Amino acid sequence: MRVLLLDLDSTSPKHLGCYGYHRKTSPNIDRIASEGVKFTNYYTSDAPCFPSRTALMTGQFGIHNGVVGHGGTAADVRHEGPTREFKDRLAFESFPALFRSLDMKTTLISPFGERHSAYTFYAGFNEIHNTGKSGMESAEEVTPTVMNWLENNANKDDWFLYVNYWDPHTPYRAPEEFGNPFAEEPLPEWITDEVFEKQKEKVGPHSVHEINMYDNHTYPDYPRYPGEIKDRDDLRKMIDGYDCGIKHMDDNIGMVFAELERQGIMDEVIIIITADHGENMGELGIYGEHGTADQGTCRIPMIIRWPGCHQGHVDEGLHYHLDLLPTIAEMVGKEPAKSWDGRSFARTLTKGEDTGRDFLVISQCAHVCQRSVRFGEWLYIRTYHDGYHLFNKEMLFNIKYDSFELNDLALKRPDLCKEAVYYLNEWHDEMMSTMPFDVDPLWTIMKEGGPYHAKGYLKNYVKRLEETGRGHAIPELMRRHPREFQ
Repeated sequence: MRVLLLDLDSTSPKHLGCYGYHRKTSPNIDRIASEGVKFTNYYTSDAPCFPSRTALMTGQFGIHNGVVGHGGTAADVRHEGPTREFKDRLAFESFPALFRSLDMKTTLISPFGERHSAYTFYAGFNEIHNTGKSGMESAEEVTPTVMNWLENNANKDDWFLYVNYWDPHTPYRAPEEFGNPFAEEPLPEWITDEVFEKQKEKVGPHSVHEINMYDNHTYPDYPRYPGEIKDRDDLRKMIDGYDCGIKHMDDNIGMVFAELERQGIMDEVIIIITADHGENMGELGIYGEHGTADQGTCRIPMIIRWPGCHQGHVDEGLHYHLDLLPTIAEMVGKEPAKSWDGRSFARTLTKGEDTGRDFLVISQCAHVCQRSVRFGEWLYIRTYHDGYHLFNKEMLFNIKYDSFELNDLALKRPDLCKEAVYYLNEWHDEMMSTMPFDVDPLWTIMKEGGPYHAKGYLKNYVKRLEETGRGHAIPELMRRHPREFQ
């Protein structure tokens, strides 16, 4: 068995052709979707980068493994304490350890462990290639390592290769010589002039006035990434920069597929294409960031081409990304680890059956503190710390008709908000009752001063709001976050 997993950082399914995007950003990814199973309601349980990949590698929700943020106590995997054996649990129950148990060679090509000091991310891999730029790599710097490995190993039996590409992650870094294949193509229709004008009224990091999080600074090394979106020309630069990152990455993925073709094994390889999170490109008025527990940030692509299984199948069930572990285990005849929180969707791959869940709870605690419930046609977002965006405590969106989150229906549909809170409480009760700890790491973050990417920035941000004529927002920010002004 040969398995290639492509982890495409910050890739939103909304910007892939196989998920209906109007631009040809992803012909090589689209090819695999046509040959396998495409999941349309697939979500990371915990966003953004570090929480998501920790959940995938451990098979556990962040509330269980402890990692829900990018700093502080909740940015470390929980210690096992007195129950720890000579080797810890991840040596046997991590995602790559599953393949190790099948006597497969496991290889990781990624700088991620260094980027977040996430060394638990390495557990279970025989061989690790750090591509050396801590997540600032462009695809042409990653692909040579992949090609070299394939040249030396692809024809061998029994390997699992995990490859991490970064081009859709901010700041957008497709090389200048790549050009702009989308320069003459229309922008997404949903960002009308009316929508864009409303977005200009918004405050908060990565709003149209502060693409550089809390200011409008730009960087000469990243000309595709604007500091501010003042008009539709700037909007084009933003959208085109992201799409060029996806297309440049997809071109490199095509090179990888060509090498597998050259070696005559392309049809035999199990290919999994996914991401750690998506990217808000206008949702909630946020651009170029993955900082909320919403559809833009938490919905991710999942495409699996498994030789002998369904081809060209589309599954619309609700799934977590950590459901992948028990799915692979079932597909290869292994028992799932008792510590895993996921649920297998193997029957979707083999028989096309609906294996989706009734609801999902998705979390974000690095930029804001939010937990959201995805159920039916709905997305309910509950905010504990707004990350200076002035979000309402409760927001509700009809994802079927409003996937870009333009119309908050929370006040009009309190019945659905109550239903969502019931699901949230049921999930929380189950999580707390199935772990040996008595602390929810979301509240650890709150007690330590708030999410990492918001903590300590408000005083300076208030000055910018004053300088840019948006001082009307300051009193409410001060009311919500008094500790920041002490």
